Amino acid sequence: MSAILVFLTGVAVVAIVKIWQTVLPRYRASLRRLPGPPSESFVWGNLMKITAAHGRLHQAWVEQYGPNVKIHGMFTAPHLLTTDLDALHHVLSHPADYCKPGTNRRTISSNIAGILAVEGQQHRNQRRVMNPAFGPAQIRDLTGIFLDKAKNLCDYWGGQMSEDGRLCTYIGDGLSKMTLDVIGLAGFNYEFDALQRNGKPNELNLAFKELASSPPQAATMNEWLRRMIPFTNKFYPDERAVKLDKAEAVIKRIGHQLIKEKREQILSESSEKGSQSVEKRDVRGRDLLTLLMKANMATDIQDSQRLTDDEVLAQIPAFLVAGHETTSTAASWTLFALTKQPALQRKLRYELLTIETDTPTMEELNALPYLDQVIHETLRLHAPVVMTIREAQHDDVIPVSQPYTDERGKVQHNIGVAAKNRIFIPILALQTSKQIWGDDALEFKPERWDNPPEAIANMPGIWGHLLTFLAGPHACIGYRFSLVELKALIFTLIRNFEFELGVPVEDVVPVGGFIVQRPGLRGQKVAALPLILRPYKRT
Repeated sequence: MSAILVFLTGVAVVAIVKIWQTVLPRYRASLRRLPGPPSESFVWGNLMKITAAHGRLHQAWVEQYGPNVKIHGMFTAPHLLTTDLDALHHVLSHPADYCKPGTNRRTISSNIAGILAVEGQQHRNQRRVMNPAFGPAQIRDLTGIFLDKAKNLCDYWGGQMSEDGRLCTYIGDGLSKMTLDVIGLAGFNYEFDALQRNGKPNELNLAFKELASSPPQAATMNEWLRRMIPFTNKFYPDERAVKLDKAEAVIKRIGHQLIKEKREQILSESSEKGSQSVEKRDVRGRDLLTLLMKANMATDIQDSQRLTDDEVLAQIPAFLVAGHETTSTAASWTLFALTKQPALQRKLRYELLTIETDTPTMEELNALPYLDQVIHETLRLHAPVVMTIREAQHDDVIPVSQPYTDERGKVQHNIGVAAKNRIFIPILALQTSKQIWGDDALEFKPERWDNPPEAIANMPGIWGHLLTFLAGPHACIGYRFSLVELKALIFTLIRNFEFELGVPVEDVVPVGGFIVQRPGLRGQKVAALPLILRPYKRT
C-alpha cells in the first residue's frame, strides 16, 4: 500500500471518528422536537443558507417558528437558534458552560490567538490583566490619536478630489486604512502609515493586511477537515495557510522586539522614579500594549496570574482583528445610513458644528446627543457582527421567558440541550425584531433613542441595551475604545465632507461571511460602498 493511500485512509478514519464524537451526542437533546426549517443538505444542514443570507434569514425563521428554532448543522445535527431573552441571559452569563465552539477556537488561535481564542481560567487571567488598559481614563488618553488619524483620512480623500471639487470613491479602503493606522499607534505605538499615499508599505503592515484579508471560512469541506483534523495542515497545506504562516512569523518576530523594547522602557521609567517595581497605579500610557505590559508587570498581582510573553504577544493581532475591520465596517454603515437620509446627515452636521474645536475631548464627544443616537442606531440596525455561537459543554436545561409548543403539540417551559449542541445567538435578528422594537424596527431612526421601547430593558448587553458588543464575562473588552474611535471618526468626517450615495440605494446589500456583514453591491461578493464626497464649506 502506497504512503499516500495509508495517509488518506488514516485521514478518513480520523474524520469518521471525529464526526461520530462531534455529531452523535447532539441528537440526544430535546432540540429535535423544536419547530424549525427542514435541512437543506445532509452534509451542511442549513449552514450554507445561513451563510448566504448574512443574518437576514434568522428573523424570518423566528417570525415563522417562534423565538426558539431548531436549525440543522453538519450532518443534520440539531442546534438551537433563540431570541428568548431569558435563554440568552443564561447562555451568555455562564461562559464555562457555553464556550465558543472548539473548531472556531482552533481556527481563531491558529491565526490571531489572544483573548479572543481562550476560555476558562486562561480567559479570566488575560481579562484581569487587560482590563486596566481599557478603562475610561486610558481611552480618554487615546482620543487625540483617533481624531488625528481621522483628520489624516480627510487629507487622504481631499488629495484625490477632481477639479470640480468632488470625489467618487469606495470608502471602505480609506476607512480600513484609517482604522489600521489607529490600532497601530493606539494599540502598540507603531506607525503603519497606511494613509500615506506615496509611502511604501512596511513589513508589519503587509503581514497584518494578509491576516485581515484572509478571514477563516467554515463553508468548505477542505476548511472543515483542517479544523477537525489539524495535523493534515502539515502534510497538505493550502495557499492560504502558507500565507498566514508567513504573516504570523513576521508578527511574532516584530512583536517580540516591541515587547522587549517596551519592557526596557517601563523598567527605565520606574528606575528614574526611584522604584525598582511597577504598581497598578502606574498603569497609564499612550498605547494599549504598554498599558497591558505595565499591568502584567505590577507587583500586586500573583505570579500565577501573569501572562507569558507569548500570551502578551498574542494580543497584538487580537487588537487588530477586534478593533480594525469591525470599526471600519461600522463607519461604512453609518455613512451609508446618512446618505440614504440627507436630512439626518444635515441634522448631525448642525450639532457637530456647535463644537468650536476640531479636537474635542472624549467627554465632549460623549456629550453630543444626536451623534450618540446615530451611533446607537447604526450599531442596532447594522451590527457588524450579525451572529455569535456558543457550544454546550455538558447537558443542561435552558430557561425561557415564555412557554412554547414543540412539534408534538406539547407545551414546554424550558429547553434541554446536550453536550456539543450549539446555540446560535442572532444579534441582528434581535436588534431588528418588531416584537421588541416596533413596526419600524427595520428603519434607521436615531430619534427612537429619545424614548426607547420598554421591551429592551431586559436585553442582555454590555452597552446601550444592544448585543453588538455581547454580554456577560466574555463581552467585548474594547467596547469603549471602539465607540470613542467611531464617534471621533464620524465627528471629523461629517464636519469636513458632504456624502452622497454613488449608486441607487437598492443596489447596496450586505455581503460577507458567516459572522460579519459589510455593505456591498448587489451581484458582488466583496465589500464595496461607492460614495460621492464634496468638501463642506462652512458659512
